[in-house]
Amino acid sequence: MSLFQLYKNAYSGLARNNWYLSIVMLVNRAGTMVVPFMTIYCINQLHFSVAQAGYIMALFGAGSIIGAYLGGWLSDRIGFYDIQLGALLSGGLLFISLAYQHTFITLGIGTFILSLCNEAFRPANSMAIAYYSKPENKTRSYSLHRLATNLGWAVGAALGGLLASINFKLLFWVDGCTNIVAALVLMKLMPRSGYTRPEKPHPHEEKPKSAYKDKIYLTFIILVTFFNVCFFQFFVMEPVYFKLHWHFGVRLIGVLLALNGIIIALVELVMVNMLEGRRHALVYIIYGILITGTAFVLLNVLAPHPISGIIIVLIVTLGEMMSMPFMNSFWISRSGERNRGQYAALYTMSWSGAQVIAPALGGQVIVLGGFTVLWYLLGVICLAVALSLWLVYKFNYHNKSQKTKLINI
Repeated sequence: MSLFQLYKNAYSGLARNNWYLSIVMLVNRAGTMVVPFMTIYCINQLHFSVAQAGYIMALFGAGSIIGAYLGGWLSDRIGFYDIQLGALLSGGLLFISLAYQHTFITLGIGTFILSLCNEAFRPANSMAIAYYSKPENKTRSYSLHRLATNLGWAVGAALGGLLASINFKLLFWVDGCTNIVAALVLMKLMPRSGYTRPEKPHPHEEKPKSAYKDKIYLTFIILVTFFNVCFFQFFVMEPVYFKLHWHFGVRLIGVLLALNGIIIALVELVMVNMLEGRRHALVYIIYGILITGTAFVLLNVLAPHPISGIIIVLIVTLGEMMSMPFMNSFWISRSGERNRGQYAALYTMSWSGAQVIAPALGGQVIVLGGFTVLWYLLGVICLAVALSLWLVYKFNYHNKSQKTKLINI
C-alpha cells in the first residue's frame, strides 16, 4: 500500500463537525506557551525556588481537577457547546491577567482560578467528539483531535521558546488571545443556532449506571493517574533538567518540545488506523507505558547532548502515541449517551490530578535525591503501572472479544 493510500485511509470517513472541533483545538493549542515554560518562568524571572515553582504547577492541577468535574457535570446537564465556549473565553482573559501577578500568593491564586475555568473545556470537548463520531471510528476521531492538539503544541512550543527569549509576558498574551480566537472560530464554524443538544432521557427510562461505581474503570483511572504523574514530568521537570544540567537554551528546549507535537501530527493517526481493532486497547496502553518509562531511565544513561535530547523525545513520543489514543477508546467504550460526562470528567480529572502530584513530587524528589533519583523512580512507577494494567486485562478481558465495545459492570 502506498504512503498516500495509508494517509487517505487514516483520514477518511470522519465527521465534518469533528474536523471543525479539531480546527478549534488547533487554534487554541497553537498558543499553548505558558504551561511548558511556567516552571522556568517562576525560577528565572520571578526568582522562586524549584519547590515553589512545583507548588505553582500543583495549584494549576488542583484547579484543573475541580474544573474537569464541573465541566463534565455541567455538560451532562446543559450541553457541551456552551461549556466549551465559556471555558475558552474566560481562560483567554485569565491567561492575560496572569502575566501581571508577580508574587507567589497572587500567582498561585490566579493560576488556580485560570485552570479551573480553562479545564472545564476538556470533558465538554471530549463529549462533543464522541457525540459526532461513529462507533467504528471513535479512536481515529480522538486521534484527529490529538493531531490538532499536538500540531498546535508544536507551533506553540517552538514559538514560545522564541518569545520567552524576548519577553516572558508575551507568552501569556499569546496564550490568552488564541483562547479567545478559538472561541470565535467555534462560533463561526458551529454556530449556537445550529447546535442540537442531545435529547434528555425519557422519564421512565432506566437511569444509567454511574461511572463512579464502575470498578474496572475506577481501577483504570487510578493506574492511569500514576502514569500521568510520570508523563507530566516530560513537560514540567524535564525542561528544567535540560536547562540546569544539560545547559540547553530555551530555544532548543522549545524545539525539542515542538518535535513531540510534529511527530504525533505526522504519524499517530496512520499508526492508530493500522492498529485499531487488532488487539485490545489495554494491550497497546501497556506497551506505551513501558516505552515511556524506558525514556525516563535513559535520561540517566545518555550523555548531555542535543542528539540525546532528540532520542529521549522520540521514545517518549512513541510511548505517548501507543498509549493515549487507546486510553480514549477505552473510556468511551465503557460509557453511554446518558453518563458520558461522568466518564469524560473522571478521565480529565486523572490528568488534572497528575498535574497536582507531578510538580510537587518532582520538586520534592529533586530536593531530596536529585534528578537521577527522579528519573529512576519514574521508570519504576511506569513498570508497576504496566504490570497492574496487565492484571486488569488478564482477569477481565483475556480470551474475550478484542473489540473495544465493552460491557459496563
